[in-house]
Amino acid sequence: MTASGTKDDPWELTTPPGSSAYTMYRDEAADPPALVCQVGSTTLKYHLSAVVDLHAWLVELGDWVPLGAADEKKDAAEGTVEAWGRSPANPVGGWYGLRNGYRGRFGMYLPPLLEALGLAELSHEKRNNSMRGLPG
Repeated sequence: MTASGTKDDPWELTTPPGSSAYTMYRDEAADPPALVCQVGSTTLKYHLSAVVDLHAWLVELGDWVPLGAADEKKDAAEGTVEAWGRSPANPVGGWYGLRNGYRGRFGMYLPPLLEALGLAELSHEKRNNSMRGLPG
């Protein structure tokens, strides 16, 4: 990946099925530090630590994990990346999403970033995608 992941040089990504393009960048000055995800006119924000935390969890599991992307108001399927991104047992103790009303879709937008950074492998089917962590 050639982009630096800053606001002026964001990562250009596509969703796992390849159906939508979006950008992400680090905002280390935010409180707390954030990953900013721009999908069309919608802005989502996640804890910046999500990249390291999600990678560590996936490597620890050592197997493929379903993504299970869901909007904030919908329940996440148990055992999915989305459920882990909301779990009280994760390192932030709950939602990685920072913007109320837009905290979901962790399982849609974080996995392609980890893949682009060389931290994970991702399936690219029309639906029901999975990912696994790569040693790093």
